[in-house]
Amino acid sequence: MASGSLESLDRLPTALLATIMTKLDVSSICSLAVTCRTFSSCASHILSFLPHFHILDISPTMELIKPLLPPNPHLKSLKLNCGQLSDSSIELLLRPSLQELCLHNCADFSGKLLSEIGSRCKDLRSLYLGSVAEKRGRAIHISDLEELLGGCTQLEALNLMFDISLFLRHNFARVWTLASEKLTSLEIGYISSVMVTELLSPNVGPHQCPNQIRPSVLPGIQKLSLSVDYITDTMINQHGRLKHLSLVRSQEFLITYFKRVNDLGILLMADKCANMESICLGGFCRVTDSGFKTILHSCSNLYKLKVSHGSQLTDLVFHDIAATSLSLTHVSLGWCNLLTNHAIRSLVCNLDLKVLDLRDCKNLGDEALRAIGSLCKLKMLLLDGSDITDVGMAYLQHGIIGSLVSLSVRGCKKLTDKCISALFDGSYKLQLQELDLSNLPNLSDNGVLTLAKHRVPIAELRMRQCPLIGDTSVMALASMQVDDDRGHGSSLQLLDLYNCGGITQLSFRWLKKPYFPRLRWLGVTGSVNRDIVDALARNRPFLHVACRGEEIGTDPWNDLDGSYMHDYEELDELERWLQEGEDESDDEEMDDADMLMG
Repeated sequence: MASGSLESLDRLPTALLATIMTKLDVSSICSLAVTCRTFSSCASHILSFLPHFHILDISPTMELIKPLLPPNPHLKSLKLNCGQLSDSSIELLLRPSLQELCLHNCADFSGKLLSEIGSRCKDLRSLYLGSVAEKRGRAIHISDLEELLGGCTQLEALNLMFDISLFLRHNFARVWTLASEKLTSLEIGYISSVMVTELLSPNVGPHQCPNQIRPSVLPGIQKLSLSVDYITDTMINQHGRLKHLSLVRSQEFLITYFKRVNDLGILLMADKCANMESICLGGFCRVTDSGFKTILHSCSNLYKLKVSHGSQLTDLVFHDIAATSLSLTHVSLGWCNLLTNHAIRSLVCNLDLKVLDLRDCKNLGDEALRAIGSLCKLKMLLLDGSDITDVGMAYLQHGIIGSLVSLSVRGCKKLTDKCISALFDGSYKLQLQELDLSNLPNLSDNGVLTLAKHRVPIAELRMRQCPLIGDTSVMALASMQVDDDRGHGSSLQLLDLYNCGGITQLSFRWLKKPYFPRLRWLGVTGSVNRDIVDALARNRPFLHVACRGEEIGTDPWNDLDGSYMHDYEELDELERWLQEGEDESDDEEMDDADMLMG
């Protein structure tokens, strides 16, 4: 920055600069902080009264996060990736002023986190805790949950995304009587069906007379999302207050089903579901068209429908959907293998559809794409494993490609390089940010060259298990400029190249800075070039390098509640500010690795 500009900034009142910078997020504040001393000083100051502090894309250490979280009585919302934090950071993170707290990846925390939240954060309205005490040696006690629920009396939304069954069951329901009467939304990562029944059923208490009924626990609950081992009729929506319901049976590596629930169970549930707005059902293998159709005709306010592994669901469910008053915006029908193009033609009468998940509906073909092409508001489209061809993709180019934010055609094995041209030739302003081209045996470097030529502003590109993808693709993406002033490969934040057949050490030279300046996630085959992969990880410490075949990044496909619109923040300046006082690493280590591999 010119010296004259610096002098002009110095003349501006600090209060004015601070007022402007408080309108920005943490990433943008850090971006300004590295431009000059004036902004750096102002950034350090406003962190003491910033109302919101959100960093989820990276997991900072205690040493890095401490200077960014000074004493701040005005902090209302804290969202943080705690992958490198533990109980020692509790005092730093928990503030009495907080109304919203969202802590992901808390595996190294113990149950102390829950009890301390209850004692320190009395004014919380919304709480999300993920993976608490998942590391060996960490423990959660029922008293920790008791202190949390008893202390946070203003809670309206509670997400406990870990195994609740670890708590002592005989006190579980009693503890929940302490929960805030304002609690309307509850999501639990895993809970046993026995505990659910005890929690939601107004049974006779242990010291009560038979004619004395215990008051209903969680009387105001409207949204309930549970992962349970099995369900019974008695645990579902007994008082008809729920507006959002998610019932999914699954295991990490196995497909599992609710084998005891049939159409009768769904019919009984539907009697009390007239007010439902969102329903998610997974693994109901004995429920037929009659059961699913009952839901559509009973829930006039329904706008989000998700059915996965509905092995008996057919086109007939949607045959007369146009005759209902439904206005669906989110529909997910993953792994419903009996569906055909006819179902999609009926479904698209809902012109307000924004999310359509048809993963592994293997009988869907080009005619389904022709129908989908009329959905001008569609933002997310998942077509994994379907029978579509390059010809069908052209229907999207003429209809919805301008509105799509996320598109997945993973495993659509009939697609070739021509599908890229079919999608993007003639397209003007594109919003596409997430594209999954994985497991396409006929996709080659030529297709990626076409993608780069069209300068599609993709933030997440997955091409895993594509045998014809090689170094040329990496070079093309590294050289692509979406905006002339943002650098080469500027838009990509995630690139998954795991098990791509043509990737050699040459690609890793193009994965160094200044190329891909915003890259946060990289998937590669580590066994091929282990040394150079390790060197790259050290060279770019904020780059998550995965080389064992695991899926990388957040999983937008499993959260269809509107989170398909991400804030793709530029975090390079944040990294520089976190590493204040350190010189940016040069490429000597990478060059040494290149020489070793040469």
